[in-house]
Amino acid sequence: MRFIVIALLIIGSGITAWNLRPAPVPDYWTEQEIALIKSLSLSNLPPLPADPSNQYADNENAAKFGQQLYFDTRLSGSGNFSCASCHKPELNFTDGLELAVAAGAGTRHTPSLIGLSYSPWYYWDGRKDSQWSQALAPLEAINEHDTNRLAIARLIESDPAYLETYRTIFGELPELPALNVGAAPVGRNETMSNWNKLDPSEQDAINRVFSNVGKALAAYQRRLIPGRGRFDDYADLLDTSDPRTDVGELEANEIAGLNLFIGRAQCINCHNGPLLTNHEFHNNGVLVVSGQLPPMGRYDGVRIARDDPFNCLGEYSDAEASECVELRFARDSNDLVGAHKTPTLRNIAETAPYMHGGQLATLDEVLRHYNEAPVSMLSHNEAKPLDLRQAELDQLKSFLLTLSAPLATDSHWLQAPLVTLPANQ
Repeated sequence: MRFIVIALLIIGSGITAWNLRPAPVPDYWTEQEIALIKSLSLSNLPPLPADPSNQYADNENAAKFGQQLYFDTRLSGSGNFSCASCHKPELNFTDGLELAVAAGAGTRHTPSLIGLSYSPWYYWDGRKDSQWSQALAPLEAINEHDTNRLAIARLIESDPAYLETYRTIFGELPELPALNVGAAPVGRNETMSNWNKLDPSEQDAINRVFSNVGKALAAYQRRLIPGRGRFDDYADLLDTSDPRTDVGELEANEIAGLNLFIGRAQCINCHNGPLLTNHEFHNNGVLVVSGQLPPMGRYDGVRIARDDPFNCLGEYSDAEASECVELRFARDSNDLVGAHKTPTLRNIAETAPYMHGGQLATLDEVLRHYNEAPVSMLSHNEAKPLDLRQAELDQLKSFLLTLSAPLATDSHWLQAPLVTLPANQ
């Protein structure tokens, strides 16, 4: 009996020792590995892609106007919530919550806005195809801003500073209907009923003001760009003529984590490019949010985007149909059931919790999830078990921490500007 106990202790300690054994640090990178690592550096981040659906996307005055609107709580039914209430600058433009909470409880985790302007799709399921059309949806969502497009148009009309700014950027404000209650085709039953009482020309006038508000908000959000972390400095120091791994900036465990990231851990398959995202949609077998049905994800999202009146092909877009390539040729196959958007890993250590419903609280939980790759409740899990040791997961986490850095955005964009209040306040 004593022999059996001793044998089990020896075996158990051996398993523990094996599990705690880290991955070796490579002495040299191959030429292919160096090219791959350098492709992840922010030095290779291209200029912001143009948004043909928003002719004001890079207009300085529109960005300043969007900044005022972003921090203005009057863009909510209660007057208590602004865009910055959930996308907080001090929290890397997230809110730190599992699920968003504003006028009511939300159903999704609040993603960061940093670098989001590089993406062709918005929301976790990609149901919006531009940043300006995405910016409009929370304003009328009952559990978010809980206001309506007529109320927002009225705000622009009634605030002298906003009205003057609007005229400077977009031209004269169209004549709004003489309706003293809220109106919108979505939202609360009363506002939808009021909307149906308006003439098409009145609805169009409101929509034009509303869409311009979204375009200003997008112009502001395009200013939110990630800054260089220690990884970027390390990647830029690598040289094929001297491919040693110990070139400075990163410690041995971080280099080992990077080696896993581009190798056995397979992170690079989805988290690639300078923003460490492929901007695609994947089903990774994450547990369903408590109390919710399994979401269809991108499968529904692409269909919603096609039916959106504010999409690239819509009447309020500034693009030619030929410029709406993403929307016209978007993939909508059955393998997108349950798929959600790949988020950036920039500043990932500062944007917990994680996944579309905030289901995973820490980076350690995320790494364990991918290491085990559980069976998906809906469709199939694209990820496969990695079978990494705990010490290797720790190395991966060490590497991910090197992606943290202050934004490459002037500080004046990260706070509420001085705004002239309406005359009646």
